[in-house]
Amino acid sequence: MISNQILQNTIEGLKGITRIDFCVMDTDGKSLASTMTEQENYEEEVLAFVDSPADSQVVRGYQFFKIFEEHQLEYVLLANGGSDDVYMVGKIAAFQIQNLLVAYKERFDKDNFIKNLLLDNLLLVDIYNRAKKLHIDTEVRRVVFIIETDHEKDSNALDNVRNLLGNKSKDFVTAVDEKNIIIVKELELEDGHKELEKMANGYLTLLKDNGEEDALIAYGTVVHDIKEVSKSYKEAKLALDVGKIFFSERNVIAYSALGIGRLIYQLPIPLCKMFIREIFEGKSPDDFDEETLATINKFFENNLNVSETSRQLYIHRNTLVYRLDKLQKSTGLDLRVFEDAITFKIALMVVKYMKYMESMEY
Repeated sequence: MISNQILQNTIEGLKGITRIDFCVMDTDGKSLASTMTEQENYEEEVLAFVDSPADSQVVRGYQFFKIFEEHQLEYVLLANGGSDDVYMVGKIAAFQIQNLLVAYKERFDKDNFIKNLLLDNLLLVDIYNRAKKLHIDTEVRRVVFIIETDHEKDSNALDNVRNLLGNKSKDFVTAVDEKNIIIVKELELEDGHKELEKMANGYLTLLKDNGEEDALIAYGTVVHDIKEVSKSYKEAKLALDVGKIFFSERNVIAYSALGIGRLIYQLPIPLCKMFIREIFEGKSPDDFDEETLATINKFFENNLNVSETSRQLYIHRNTLVYRLDKLQKSTGLDLRVFEDAITFKIALMVVKYMKYMESMEY
């Protein structure tokens, strides 16, 4: 079913060309879209026309036309005037709306197919059969992007994003819940990580320019067959969740960039608590003061380089060594030793993960 806004836009466009007023009504005589400034009540006439065998009629100075979808009457179009010229224009207008119905039904069928494909609701044989019927290529490179904004989605918002992102025939923009918009993007052979990052940032810029300041974008890995699209979707979904925990400063996150974060995200909380308890003997890495935590994070940022870290912290090298020695005495871990540094880094990530999961419970 076409949205009322699209019907309104269509008949306004037709009026701009023909200077004829139109009104689209449902089969109960309710007006859905109109260019008429003063609209009379035609409910009885529409109901009588619907029950008649005629496809068009002149009633009270208006041309009435029936608009069908697969032999099912969907709309009644009224054109202002009873002349032959108005009849011809009305026929063209009715034909155009009927073509819109066909196009939107095809898009609905494709949208429904893509949703079920993403959610793994189709058998393998059904995937290829339905893709063939819908004229969707099965063996091309694709990737799934997920866009999350602060606003819940409705059908109009989805149409806006489709228009915003170009509405390319080989790409699919859909949603499986109220929070996220999903783009199944067809790629060129040469498109790699750099191009995907550029696409994601391009989407982000478009959204920001249209008022979506806090949008987040995640994407999965490239797949080469339509049956693997759900895999890229699951990866993008995981990237979105994990990115909020470990990469909160980023607006774009790729599944391939999650690193050890995606492993920690799958750990049960009791196991995480046991790990922290065993490593730090009842303490927690986030119990350290801000100065110590800043030192640790900067040390990791500089790949355990003492000289560069002390320079960036504007402290003497010996002061940094003193802080690291002090940390070693309290935790038993020397961050200058690679194995201890890995243990401490993982512990910080585990604590961040536990805090995030706790916040989600409340």
